Amino acid sequence: MKILNIAMLGAFVLGQAASAGIIGYEAILNGPSESPANASPGTGFAEITIDTILQTMRVQVSFSGLLGPDTASHIHCCTVSPGVGTAGVATTVPYFAGFPIGVTSGTYDNTLDLTLASSYNSSFETANGGTTAGAEAALLAAMAAGDTYLNIHTNSFPGGEIRGFLVPEPATLLMAGAALAGLAILRRCR
Repeated sequence: MKILNIAMLGAFVLGQAASAGIIGYEAILNGPSESPANASPGTGFAEITIDTILQTMRVQVSFSGLLGPDTASHIHCCTVSPGVGTAGVATTVPYFAGFPIGVTSGTYDNTLDLTLASSYNSSFETANGGTTAGAEAALLAAMAAGDTYLNIHTNSFPGGEIRGFLVPEPATLLMAGAALAGLAILRRCR
């Protein structure tokens, strides 16, 4: 009975968290991950938090050590295969609103409203039904499939100095795994 109560509590807590609609992704940014790969000493980290209820995307980026001042930063979508290749720009061009430009290091934290056309590259929106709803659905599906990446372009590397593919955050994976384990325990206890 004690295991059943613990499993039910775990399933309830995880169900509440899942119903909030929060999905996290992260990326380690570096030159070898660019296409073509480069030897830039620049590094960075991106954290993307999707709120499917509010239809927002929080973008947090920190970077340093770039060989040239940055000129652009955005999310690209949708590669043909997860974790490899290149794709067009999905979010605003040439960079996120308020992104620090003309620097070799910096931080960024901003939340985009996924219901607004200003959150997308217009060609990405056009290619996905011509609506923000189509652009949002395509971007979120590609993120879940591992077909998106964030990169930072510089004067030294106009095609991109550092990039990283967006992958689920460990907490998101842990929550999903725990929810599945809780459901398995509940089924066994019936």
